[in-house]
Amino acid sequence: MMNKNELKFDEKGLIPAIVTDADTGEVLTLAYMNRESLEITLEKKLTCFYSRSRDCLWLKGETSGNYQHVVSITADCDADALVVRVKPDGPACHTGTRSCFTKEVFSAEDEEAESFSLDALYALLVGRKAEKKEGSYTTYLFEKGLDKILKKVGEECTEVIIGAKNDDRAETVYEIADLLYHVMVLMVEMGITNADILKELASRHVIDHKVKQEKMTK
Repeated sequence: MMNKNELKFDEKGLIPAIVTDADTGEVLTLAYMNRESLEITLEKKLTCFYSRSRDCLWLKGETSGNYQHVVSITADCDADALVVRVKPDGPACHTGTRSCFTKEVFSAEDEEAESFSLDALYALLVGRKAEKKEGSYTTYLFEKGLDKILKKVGEECTEVIIGAKNDDRAETVYEIADLLYHVMVLMVEMGITNADILKELASRHVIDHKVKQEKMTK
């Protein structure tokens, strides 16, 4: 266990803290700590940061209720940066999004995305359930089982509603993608295929078409 006195703070007495979700590994935010806020974090096991703009300490969640419960703190090889793994009570960003990092600047996967399909995603998920790849978030969901998967589906539904309510198109797209992914994990867990869903939707289309025809003949 590293001694906290070995940490290297910059000339302003600060050290960057990358906050990640302890369950998923998702990066939630980047903030700064000084020695005092680090001590408070260790004592309360809740993230406490130093606000450079306001020049004061702030306990995350003190006003919003979105506390971040600290699971672990790890320093990098130079001891001048921290990764703080947390279990968040709510969104990390002041805008109401789960993570502060939502604005894509560059992606080398754009070409792959063009050939992406839901069938390919389904096949990947089936593979993850069968192979149990270590370190995979999908494998983690399957190992935790139905209750965990359902919990995530519920959470993502809420995130979609929040994004749409805020009239934030980009955030809503992002959250719908999260929801779709978790719904498909649920489908694989329950043995439901894409074809099953399409068949159900098609049957509704046929019924709707028949109803319209009946109305036109009356």
